[in-house]
Amino acid sequence: MNPTQDTLDLVKGALRAPDDRLAKTISTGTGLVAYDLQAPAKNLYPFVTPIRNVVPRIGGGTGTATNWRQVTALIGSGFDAMGWVPEGQRSGQMSYETATKSATYVTIGEEDAATYEAISAGRFFEDIQARMTFRLLQKMMLKEEMAILAGNASLQLGTPATPVLSASGTGATLPAATYYVKVVGLTLEGYQNSSLAGGVATTKAITGADGHNYTLNGGSSNISAEASQAVTLGQTLFATVAPLPGAVAYAWYVGTATGAETLQALTTIDSVAISAPLAGGTQAQSAITADNSANPSYAYDGLLTTALLPGSNAYVATQPTGTAGTGTPLTASGRGSVVEIDTMFQTMWNNFELSPTVLYVNVQELKNITDKVLSNASAPLLRYEASADGNAYDLAAAGAVSFYFNPFALNGGLRIPIRIHPRVPPGTIIGWAENLPIQYQSSEVPNVAEVKTRQDYYQIDWPVVTRQRQVGVYAEEVLAVYAPFAMGVITNIGNG
Repeated sequence: MNPTQDTLDLVKGALRAPDDRLAKTISTGTGLVAYDLQAPAKNLYPFVTPIRNVVPRIGGGTGTATNWRQVTALIGSGFDAMGWVPEGQRSGQMSYETATKSATYVTIGEEDAATYEAISAGRFFEDIQARMTFRLLQKMMLKEEMAILAGNASLQLGTPATPVLSASGTGATLPAATYYVKVVGLTLEGYQNSSLAGGVATTKAITGADGHNYTLNGGSSNISAEASQAVTLGQTLFATVAPLPGAVAYAWYVGTATGAETLQALTTIDSVAISAPLAGGTQAQSAITADNSANPSYAYDGLLTTALLPGSNAYVATQPTGTAGTGTPLTASGRGSVVEIDTMFQTMWNNFELSPTVLYVNVQELKNITDKVLSNASAPLLRYEASADGNAYDLAAAGAVSFYFNPFALNGGLRIPIRIHPRVPPGTIIGWAENLPIQYQSSEVPNVAEVKTRQDYYQIDWPVVTRQRQVGVYAEEVLAVYAPFAMGVITNIGNG
């Protein structure tokens, strides 16, 4: 027996498979203590993809685009609504209103990498490569959710009109001066990509993992012309702009010298009120030099973009400007509903005999809808439940509206779920018919919209050319929206 060799073998074995107590001890001023490390890492990030999860995915795509021919109307002979024919004679011939549509395939993807050192260091904590691929897939799905909702290939915002300024009121702390204002419109992508601290998203040059470069537009319009307004101490500066078709938010640049405006506010209505001293260190107006609202070479149009496009036949309503800085909120009907939503439902029925099957809203609009519906005029109810032993009552307060009843539908109406979506901005409500109603079921349109794939999700484990494992997840797809008229959008909604 060789004790020295036995000892060396034990040490080597411990290094290959460290004992938990050995691997989790640290030295302190009081000696060795345990380090209680829970494995694996906790994933504390939101992962919500409700629209991606319900949009049908259809494979079999080929070529560069998917194409379809659609018949949008049957036009009868004579008077379109009359079918009378004299005895023994023949009717005239009907005609069709048709259109050819196409949607170009694009690629979406995401990549990640882990060095061999990281893989080794993570041993007995978590499988670094497996977890990396799992998180990579999740991020890919989050990006696809935004693409399906708000991808923009063809809606160019252009340049907003010149803002209209005024000053009034008392009690504000904005110093007396002449103020200069410019404004930029934002798509939903632009709103998500922008912040007061980081500035409005214009363009971003991206260096791929292969070393090649490309540039993406961030979702912002060009900047407006400049307007000016004198303000005395105590007054509030108000600015409004004509609603920009396709914009869901606005970035306001304000300064006390011409051409020196800086980013001071992001609003989801077409106005702003400035009552406090201007913030320093924010993005200068000179950063905005062009319309960067769309990505025609790389993107496809999402549901919201498709609805907002001119000529889509979708229902689009923009709330009036109203009071600057406040906007025009939703209106209570006095009978337990919201006027603007009722109007959307009625118009969609009158024009196309259909109804949304879901409403996607921001938390702000869910609260506002609830406030409009649950009022004294609509006789709100406080729900209570008796406990099994009969000794107490459980009261449920602060409820919210989870369904909205649409009477303008066949067979007595339709209960429509109201769902919060983390990417729908305040001030916007999106109605979407996930399926066409029964009167369309013979239309050869199985889905209102579908993700048509040329190559669905695939993973590439890149060859090892450096001491790291590199992984990419990609999909080649397009969102084909066959019935844009099955969508409705209400925008520019004031909070209240």
